[in-house]
Amino acid sequence: MKMKKSLLALCLSAGLLANLPGVSLADVNIVPQDLSAAPAIPASTLQQLQWTPVSQNKAHTTNLATGGQSVNVGEIIGPVAAYSVPANIGELTITLTSQVEKNTVFAPNVLVLDQNLKPAAYFPSSFFTYQEPGVMSDNRLEGTFKLTPALGQQKLYLLVFTTSNDTKQTTTMVDPAKAYAKGNGNAIPDIPDPIATHGTTGTLKLRAKTSSGSSILVGPLFGSSGPDPVTVGNTAAPASTYAAPAPAATYTAPVGATAAAAAPAEKSEPILNDTESYYNQAIKQAVDKGDVDKALKLLNEAERLGSTSARKTFISSVKGKG
Repeated sequence: MKMKKSLLALCLSAGLLANLPGVSLADVNIVPQDLSAAPAIPASTLQQLQWTPVSQNKAHTTNLATGGQSVNVGEIIGPVAAYSVPANIGELTITLTSQVEKNTVFAPNVLVLDQNLKPAAYFPSSFFTYQEPGVMSDNRLEGTFKLTPALGQQKLYLLVFTTSNDTKQTTTMVDPAKAYAKGNGNAIPDIPDPIATHGTTGTLKLRAKTSSGSSILVGPLFGSSGPDPVTVGNTAAPASTYAAPAPAATYTAPVGATAAAAAPAEKSEPILNDTESYYNQAIKQAVDKGDVDKALKLLNEAERLGSTSARKTFISSVKGKG
């Protein structure tokens, strides 16, 4: 007599976006199903978390300073974000973005758990790479990966956190003046790029959408010799399924951090001196060549970045005093 067995598996693949211009690639040596570097979090700790449900095809934003939770395990530091995603709608493409704010960014790690809160895959912070700002996006760390739940899975859980080692690292960004010059086909100025330090809080955006295409299995993609999907846990049907509590409690920041979060938003940091000098010089050169339209565009771009001297430079240049 044959017994039908339901797989408790996750077939995982990393969407590395290799064909998109201007996108940094994640470390291709990462093997998501290798959990040796993942923190060992007790089941009791995971069960106490409030898992925020994420609807498909809708972006969910989390401010960790006010909406994070606490997990005091190993190298994990600061608040964490806990999400639950539906696992009965087919393959999921998950995109996680961590925004750079005031030259500080949260370097995320993601631990993927099955419906019984058993670790299934781990994406370290090196998977989430720096992406240059675009028309609709700012400086950020970002990574995209695919999850294909096995038959019988109802929910998957994603725990997002950073570590004490991550906070010792930095991210080199691209100076706005360089990005502007590159986008307009101008000579790229020789000025230093800004550095973003890694902090314990930040703003995360998570989007889970269904994929119509077939899944690429992690095993073959990352060098596994076998063609079979990655199997997580045993192949027998589970006796019970973990039911996550409804989201309610949030991370309570220390007194100082709470006061800072409640304070009015500060003005954005002023433009870097080198960047402002670049724009002022470019405005003068454009006016000297009689290209007032270009000078106006440079003026608008400089003021958008926070310049306080570009307008004065433009006026004085037009009057012949630049």
